[in-house]
Amino acid sequence: MPLSDIDRKLIDRCLGKEPGAWKDFVDRYLGLIYHVIQHVAHARSRVVSQADMEDIASEVLLKIVDDDYDILRRYQGISSLPTYLTVIVRRICIKDMVKRRREEELGHANAHRATVGDSGEVEAIATAEEVERMLQDLPDREAEVVRLYHLKYMNYREIGKRLGVPEASVGPILSKARKRLRINAEHRDRPESAPAAPGEPRAKADHTAPPVSPQASHIEHRATT
Repeated sequence: MPLSDIDRKLIDRCLGKEPGAWKDFVDRYLGLIYHVIQHVAHARSRVVSQADMEDIASEVLLKIVDDDYDILRRYQGISSLPTYLTVIVRRICIKDMVKRRREEELGHANAHRATVGDSGEVEAIATAEEVERMLQDLPDREAEVVRLYHLKYMNYREIGKRLGVPEASVGPILSKARKRLRINAEHRDRPESAPAAPGEPRAKADHTAPPVSPQASHIEHRATT
C-alpha cells in the first residue's frame, strides 16, 4: 500500500516542525506503537506492565524525533507508513526486551555489554523498505516466511500454522533466506573493476491508541525545537 495523502502531509508537517504536528503524529500512531509492543511481548512470552509499555513507547517516540526526525526522513514511501513504523517499533521493542531480560539475569552492570553482543535476537533488517526490496530476490516460500516474521511479527509456531509446515522447519527456511539475501546484497554492492590500461593486468575489485502518556507529551518540546 503506497503512502497515503494524510500521512504524506503529516510527515511534511513534522519535518517542517509545524506547531501541533508532533501531537497529531502521536495521536495517530501511539495506538499502533502500543499494539506492536503488546504483540511482541506476547510472542516472546514476556509480561510487560503499563509502566514498561509507556517506557518502551517513549523510547520509540524519542528514536523517531532523534537526529531531526531521521527515521521519517529515511522513509521512502515504498511501503505504507504504518508498515514502516511497525518494523521500526518491533526492532526497538525486541532490543529493549532483550536488555531487560539480561538485566534480570545478569544485573545492570553486565546487561549493557551482553545486549551489545547479542546478535541472535535483534534482527538486522531495519526498515520495511529493505524487507520489501529483499523479498523480490527470494523464492515464494522464503519470501513469505520473511514477510510473516519481519512484517507481521509472527513467531515460528504461528508461521508454521499459517503456511502448513512444521514449526521446526521455519527457522531453517528463515536462515536460508537470510543467507540468500546476504549473497544478493554482496553481489549488488560489489564495485566493478576499473578497466586495465593496455598491457597492464586488470585490477581486482576490493571486496572488503491509548491516551498520550506524560512521557510522550514531554517529547513534544524536543520534536519542535
